[in-house]
Amino acid sequence: MDKRNRNLLLLIIAAVIFVIAAPIVFTYNRLASAENDVDASWSQVENVMQRRADLVPNLVESVQGSMQQEQEIFGNIAEARQAYNEANTPEETVEANDELSGQLSTMVNVIREDYPELSSNDNVRTLMSQLEGTENRISTERRRYIQSVQQYNQLLVRFPNNLVASIFNFDRKDNFEAEEGAQEVPEVDFDIDTSE
Repeated sequence: MDKRNRNLLLLIIAAVIFVIAAPIVFTYNRLASAENDVDASWSQVENVMQRRADLVPNLVESVQGSMQQEQEIFGNIAEARQAYNEANTPEETVEANDELSGQLSTMVNVIREDYPELSSNDNVRTLMSQLEGTENRISTERRRYIQSVQQYNQLLVRFPNNLVASIFNFDRKDNFEAEEGAQEVPEVDFDIDTSE
């Protein structure tokens, strides 16, 4: 085999390798980018949940002195916040976040209903407003995370992405799920006791 034919053969082999390798590299990079987007979205969810967890002590400190009979609420909030800070997995974080949200909601409702003078305090009002804004941010970031996970998981199941994903061990990501019983409509009782 002369030098010219050998060079032509090497060129053909290189072209075949490129034709095979290029789509694999492109698909790998696309999957890796999508996985990074999911991780970044989750980090932002954690970021806003942490912001809320950091606001809680300020709000509790602002109202605790005036709400001595509500010590159980403060204890529950402290426990929920500790569980959030100790969470190690996304599932634990979501569970602890949901518990903290519930306890904060209880406290905010108690302040509004039973302590109108606290609700009118500028510091308490500002903290409650920041807390409500943070809850909205959490909801927004959760939605973005859900969208990122959906896009990533869809990439994993499409052909030929699924082949590259299985070769390089890209796994499906879990999404947020509603708490058990969330699909049931809560009962609302508008019976007002007029005997007083």
